[in-house]
Amino acid sequence: MSVDVYIFSYNKLIAVNCLAVFARNKMSNKFDICKVCFTFGKSNFTAMKPLFLFPYWGRYLGYFLVVVHIPIVLYKKQLMGMHGDGTADGIFNGRHLFFMSTTLLMAIGLFIAAFSKEKIEDEQIVRLRLDSLQWSVYVNFLFLIVSLIFSTDTEHILFLNLLVPLVFFIIRFRWKIFQNNRLIKE
Repeated sequence: MSVDVYIFSYNKLIAVNCLAVFARNKMSNKFDICKVCFTFGKSNFTAMKPLFLFPYWGRYLGYFLVVVHIPIVLYKKQLMGMHGDGTADGIFNGRHLFFMSTTLLMAIGLFIAAFSKEKIEDEQIVRLRLDSLQWSVYVNFLFLIVSLIFSTDTEHILFLNLLVPLVFFIIRFRWKIFQNNRLIKE
């Protein structure tokens, strides 16, 4: 079954010759197989619109910020103890400022790592990114509902709600790309 494509006069008309297919299959209408006849008055090819993503090297910057965050938090918790000094009250005490700064450092790092371009950004990568983002929202709401039912600690619920979608998105997106690359090599 072969289909020959002829292009006439500077892309004004593309004619598809399906006569051999019709003779073999005894089709009654030429357009049973060839449903569309393309005519081009102008070049109306649609290009993929670029999404706002950080540059490729942003992924490494994001991972660096997350890795820097971990020893800072562990060192500070050893100095202050697990519950902090508790000397100052209010929103601008040392413990709360430390929590805000380290949480923002980790959240910004995860955000940059999650939404950085790939070396080859095509439709399949965009589809994997969208699918992973959808699953991360599902998992986030599951964790949020479970934590609201079984916990009263609002600080940890906020922390969980802020970081779980990004972490799950990165893990699932990287896993899907790994699976995709493994299928290509086979």
